[in-house]
Amino acid sequence: MKTAALTIASLSTFSQVVFADYGWQFGNAFSTGPVATNSFIRESTTTLVLPEVNSPQTGNLALWPGMGTSGGDLIQALAISVADGSAGCPKESGKWCIVASTLEGSQQMGDAVSAGAGTQVTMDYKYNDSTKKYDQTVSVDGKVVSKLSTDSGVAQGWGTATECQSAACGKYASHKYINTKIIMDVADPNYAQTKGTTGASGELVTNDGGKTWTVDTITIEGGEFV
Repeated sequence: MKTAALTIASLSTFSQVVFADYGWQFGNAFSTGPVATNSFIRESTTTLVLPEVNSPQTGNLALWPGMGTSGGDLIQALAISVADGSAGCPKESGKWCIVASTLEGSQQMGDAVSAGAGTQVTMDYKYNDSTKKYDQTVSVDGKVVSKLSTDSGVAQGWGTATECQSAACGKYASHKYINTKIIMDVADPNYAQTKGTTGASGELVTNDGGKTWTVDTITIEGGEFV
C-alpha cells in the first residue's frame, strides 16, 4: 500500500465522504504529533479490531496506524481490503490482508496473512538502540504473523488512517483501535495538544508527566469513498 508520507497530524484535514480522482485519498482519522523537538516516539502499540470489509469490495482500502519519521518515512502496518490479489495479498474476497510495512520511497513489506472481521490485530513499533532501526511486530489474535525492521530515522508523530487507492472503495464500516500506548524518549507533557480528529474520537492521557501516553479506545466512524 503506497501512501503519501505526510505528517500524521495532516490527515485530520480530510472529510467523511471523499470524492476523488484516484490516486489515493484519506477518510476518517485520529492523529497526533509532532513530538517536542527534544524527543521522539520510542515505541507505540495498538490493537485494531477488524470491521467488515468495504462494500462493495472495490479499489484498494487500507486501515493503518502509522508513525511519520525524521527520515521522511512512514511506518505503517496494514490491514488491506483487496480481493484481486494485488498489493502482495492473497486473492480472497471478504477478508483483510494483514502485513507489516514501511514506506521508504518504495514499500517494504513483511509476510502477509488473511483475517476476517472481529479479529484483533496488534501492531507494535519499537526503536532498537543497537541497530538504530524500528522493529515492527504484527500479531493476529495474539499470534505473531508479520515482522519488519527498517532504518527510518526517529518517529515524530502517530496516527491512524483510512486510505483508498486505485478506485473508489465504497462504504467502509466504523472500527476501533484499543489499548493504544505511545512511549516517548523524553517526556512531552504537551503532546495531547497535538491531537487532531476527523470522524474519530478518543482521549489521549498520561499518568507520568508525558513520558507515556495512552488511549483506551479510538473510534473511527464509517464513511464512503465515491
